[in-house]
Amino acid sequence: MTPILMVLICLGLSLGPRTHVQAGAYSKPTLSALLSPVVASGWNVTLQCGSRVAFDNYILCKEGEDEHPQCLNSHFHPRGWSWAVFSVVPVSLSRRWSYRCYGYDSSFPYVWSLPSDLLELLVPGVSKKPSLSVQPGPVVAPGESLTLQCGSDAGYDRFSLYKEGACDFLQRPGWQPQAGLSQANFLLGPVSRSHGGQYRCYSAHNLSSQWSAPSDPLDILIAGQIPDRSFLSVQPGPTVASGENVTLLCQSQGWMHTFLLTKEGAADPPLRLKSKRQSHKYQAEFPMSPVTSAHAGTYRCYGSRSSNPHLLTHPSEPLELVVSAETFSPPQTKSDSKAGAADTLGLSQNNSDPKTASHSQDYTVENLIRMGMAGLILVVLGILLFKPQYSQRSLQDAARR
Repeated sequence: MTPILMVLICLGLSLGPRTHVQAGAYSKPTLSALLSPVVASGWNVTLQCGSRVAFDNYILCKEGEDEHPQCLNSHFHPRGWSWAVFSVVPVSLSRRWSYRCYGYDSSFPYVWSLPSDLLELLVPGVSKKPSLSVQPGPVVAPGESLTLQCGSDAGYDRFSLYKEGACDFLQRPGWQPQAGLSQANFLLGPVSRSHGGQYRCYSAHNLSSQWSAPSDPLDILIAGQIPDRSFLSVQPGPTVASGENVTLLCQSQGWMHTFLLTKEGAADPPLRLKSKRQSHKYQAEFPMSPVTSAHAGTYRCYGSRSSNPHLLTHPSEPLELVVSAETFSPPQTKSDSKAGAADTLGLSQNNSDPKTASHSQDYTVENLIRMGMAGLILVVLGILLFKPQYSQRSLQDAARR
C-alpha cells in the first residue's frame, strides 16, 4: 500500500474499484511554522501550507514513528486562496514531530501535488546544553563567510542551529574533533544583512527524540549596514604603562543608540554601551582601569540603532593600544627619596627585610666560628713546634753543668 493510499484511508476518502490517486501532478507546496519551529513542550503550534498554485484544499500529515500517518484536511477555501493553516495539538518531548503537506483541487480530489519538504518541530529538553562559538568572530562584513561551531562533551550525535525569528533550523550530524567531544560546523556565507541576528544551537542523540536545552545565545553582527562611520580615540594616549588608567572613546556625528567595541582576535563578544549626547556628538566611553599587557591589541568600534541592533555602521579606523612593561609607581615623598638614595648607596636600613637580616647574622656567626677554629689550630701547631726546641735546650744546659 502506497503512502498516498494510506493518507486517503486516514482521511476517510472512499476509493471505488476504478478510482486511482495521481500524486505529483502539481509542484510541491511549502510548509512552515508560524512564529517559530522551536516550540516549548505543552504548547500549541500553527503550521502554514502554501503554494503558488491556487489549491482549494490542503492536507497536513504527521510522519515518523506511527504505523499510520495522522492527517488533517483543511477546510474548504474559496478558489484563488494559496495557503491554509493547521493547528497542531500540544507537542511533547516523547516523540519527534515531523510533517509534510499536500495541495489539491476539489474538482480533482485524487490528483495531489508533490509533498512539501519535511518540517520538523524542535522541542527543547533539559539535558546538558551545548556551547556555541563563531570563527573568525561575531562581527562580519557583507560577502565574507563565518563558521558557527556547536559542540558538547556529552556525546551527542546531531546538532541543530536556529536563528531567532526564522521559519526553519539547520541540522548537521556530529563528528569528534577529539576523544570525548562532539561538534558540528555550520558555514554561513557569503553573508548579507539577513544573516544578522541571535543564534542558538541544540543537540540530541540519534536514538532519542529529545533535544537538549538550548545553548547560550550568540549574536552575529553585520557591519557596514548603516551609512555612517564611528571614530575611536584613546586617553591619555595609544602607548601607556601597565597599571595606568585608559579610556577608549567611540563617537559619531549621527544618532546611535549603542556603541560596540571589538578587539582583533578576541573570542569574547563585543563590549556594548549606550550612547550619550555631548558637544553635538554621540559617544560612549569604555574604561580600562588599570591596564595590563592583556589589554594590548588592535581595537575598532561600531554604532548600532535600536530598530535593528544586529546591523552596524562601518568600522572605525583601527586603533593599536601598546602597553609597556613598566609598572606604575606612586609619587615618592622626601623620606622615600632618602630611603631610595640610601638603598642606592648600599646603606643598611632599619626597615630591611627580616629574612635578609637573619641570613646576615647567620653568616657572621659562621665566620667567627671559622676564625676561632683557625686560631686554635695555630696554637696547637705552635705548641708542637715549641716543645722539641725546649727539650733540646734543656739537655744542652744539663751537659754544660
